[in-house]
Amino acid sequence: MTQALVLITFLAAVVILTLAARRSRIPYPIAFVVGGVALAFTRHLPRPHIEPDVILLLVLPPLLYSAAWSTDALELRRNIRPIGMLAIGLVLFTTVAVAAFVHYLVPGFGWPLAFTLGAIVSPPDAVAAEAIFQEIAIPRRIAAIISGECLFNDATALVLYRFALAAAITGVFSLTQASLSFVLVAIGGVAIGVVTAFGVEAVARYLAGKGFNDPTIASVLFLLAPFVSYVPAEAVHVSGVLAAVCAGLITSRRSSYFIDSETRLLGSAVWRVLTFILNAFAFLLIGLELPRILEELEPHVRDYVLYGLGLVVLVIVVRLLWVFPGTYLPRLLLPWLRKADPSPSPRAVFVIGWSGMRGIVSLAAALALPYRLGATPFPQRGVTIFFTCCVVFGTLVLQGLTLKPIIEWLGVTETSRGAKREAGLRVRALEAGLARLQEYERGHDGAVDTEVTGRLMEEYQQRIDLLRGRAAPGDTKEALASALDRELQKEALAAERRTITSMRAAGEIPDDIFRSIEYDLDLAALRLA
Repeated sequence: MTQALVLITFLAAVVILTLAARRSRIPYPIAFVVGGVALAFTRHLPRPHIEPDVILLLVLPPLLYSAAWSTDALELRRNIRPIGMLAIGLVLFTTVAVAAFVHYLVPGFGWPLAFTLGAIVSPPDAVAAEAIFQEIAIPRRIAAIISGECLFNDATALVLYRFALAAAITGVFSLTQASLSFVLVAIGGVAIGVVTAFGVEAVARYLAGKGFNDPTIASVLFLLAPFVSYVPAEAVHVSGVLAAVCAGLITSRRSSYFIDSETRLLGSAVWRVLTFILNAFAFLLIGLELPRILEELEPHVRDYVLYGLGLVVLVIVVRLLWVFPGTYLPRLLLPWLRKADPSPSPRAVFVIGWSGMRGIVSLAAALALPYRLGATPFPQRGVTIFFTCCVVFGTLVLQGLTLKPIIEWLGVTETSRGAKREAGLRVRALEAGLARLQEYERGHDGAVDTEVTGRLMEEYQQRIDLLRGRAAPGDTKEALASALDRELQKEALAAERRTITSMRAAGEIPDDIFRSIEYDLDLAALRLA
């Protein structure tokens, strides 16, 4: 009965907080973190006991895999240098700064525990930033850098977390051994991720070849993929995070070649719901844990709150101190870099520096700390989770609520260029479909063929004119539901699909625009099925 009450409370809280977020026009992670804190002060609510390892296993693999799936691999490669400086350099810098802060100022934090906390709170989370970016025309490169950073900084931070936690447990740490292990762990994680991606593709192709191309079965297969990559990697002590990320990146990039339209649409809906629920789960679980933690902090709660506020200020300032020198110093020292990649404006750099909201990964890592070390309780576990909550709450509320006004005030937007670019790419895809219809018309001169192709060509031309601003919406005609009509539309859609796929392979179309067009083509294909 207790578990049922917790589940009902959880689902009700998700619905209420989501409605509140939409009504107040704030990103839902902010609503969830506020709701989680509110749950902490709710009396007579059951406080379930959840094993730490289960939290990390349930939350991290699917969220990382989903984030990798929606990442533009070409933009990632083009911005690998700034992404690397943030995802590796800034994570290390933040970890050291946080560790020094708590080691010297907070009683009971030896270096291993201090570095554990530093690794937990060092990686920003992309969820809140991406939610804001969807509402404003942020320059593509800024969005790509922040998304790429948040994808790979988790791997860096969680590898550091593992080493720091091992040192806290064993009391032994070697910088040389840790550095070598870091490289091996990363390489092993990437290798397992690559194998998983091609293994998933092979299984999907095999099932389709045997006639089992059911979208439900395929969706379950893709739900398994993050766990199939993460669990074996962790079992052999390499990076499960990098395994899940690499599997997601590769499978996403190749998905257009072996996933049909119905599977893609169903899978997209399933993943949206899953990632939404997992984010809500971690944020609200904090609310159920906080009362126990606050009891542990008595009678010094006020002191720990002040320490927590200091950590919020520290992680924000450290990020700003890193991004400006990290942006301009390399260009001052390397003329070839300055020529190949001119310096961005300080306003754009500030937006990147202000987009450091912590979130789901930090919460999951903090909640995954073991309850005990042998026969004794894990030292400072409650304090570490409390500090993590302070950093997540402070950065999400302060930076998350101010990021959009700051972007608009600084004028760091693309105005209408993104929409114009998408319209141009859609026109190219439609022209490919129109060309295929014209090719068919030249090879067939029957009355029915001429009539059907004429109607379809007129519809395509009207859609092209509409995108080019030459026609008013609502002028397109419904296609006849005849067998020939459907067959011709399928061929035209296939030509559109081939064109956007080749443009994507050539780097001419960003992934977000590609997926937007692909989604429309999938819907059209299902209509004709």
